Amino acid sequence: MPQRHSKNNNDLAFFTYDEKRKLGYGTQKERLGKDSIKPFDACCLCLKPFINPMSCQKGHVFCKECILECLLAQKKDIQRKLAAHATQQKQEKEEEEERLMLQKARELDAFDQQNHGAVPQYNDRNHSRDKNGFHGANSVKVTSYEEEALRTMKAFWLPSATPEASVKVEAPSTITICPEGKEKLKLKSLFPIYFTEDDSEQKKSSLDKTYICPSCKVTLTNTLSLVALSSCGHVFCKKCADRFMAVDKVCLVCDKACRERTLVTLEKGGTGFAGHGDQLQATDFKHLGSGSGLGLVRPASKT
Repeated sequence: MPQRHSKNNNDLAFFTYDEKRKLGYGTQKERLGKDSIKPFDACCLCLKPFINPMSCQKGHVFCKECILECLLAQKKDIQRKLAAHATQQKQEKEEEEERLMLQKARELDAFDQQNHGAVPQYNDRNHSRDKNGFHGANSVKVTSYEEEALRTMKAFWLPSATPEASVKVEAPSTITICPEGKEKLKLKSLFPIYFTEDDSEQKKSSLDKTYICPSCKVTLTNTLSLVALSSCGHVFCKKCADRFMAVDKVCLVCDKACRERTLVTLEKGGTGFAGHGDQLQATDFKHLGSGSGLGLVRPASKT
């Protein structure tokens, strides 16, 4: 009788390597398909075909309604954080004033006891005395503070007397950021962009809108690098922009003057080709729970 192979040996108290592989143990890799790639004519927030598109200076395209709602939500969040920070500063100031008042009252009490000859009683054998054997004002202040701390100390072993840790609110930033590029973004830095639709007879029957370059009439896809003019908003392919507008300093559609700094390269999704420069492979690490045989999945860093 042949010896049992490890792949068929299923009565062990642990999983073999082949069993772990069958359960999906380890790093699982999957190449992203077309559905996971954002097209160039999609909003970065709602991921739908844009309506009234607007772009930032970094080339991220948004729907006008989406980006306005995003900036408004950020401003409301900033106002909430500023109010919480102001409340915390006011509370800290009040606590500091109360602490100073209590400290001053303890010092006056200790000074009054020293001048009237009233020597306080101590339970600590290691209390400090001066050369005449008399308790000084400093020792009275320290001991009184310790007694006050003992009276107000919370018992950490009792759930009802557990002290609450104060959450310190840092001063928030007052600037709004781009939800896609994480850089500083203001409403006045956004500009509308205009795509040229393909009005040919073949494209009129199609329900999906297709856009072309107004100069070379090439259909715009993710394989092309697109450039928008922040001065007028018209979109061209990068070849036409470098060949004509960068040299002539004028828009080919509206004849409006432009400069080199007004040429904004639009961001877009990948194409699925390795030469495009996008990493289109997602990875997840799957490990097994101890003794349960159930697989627990935690996301790994995407490559």
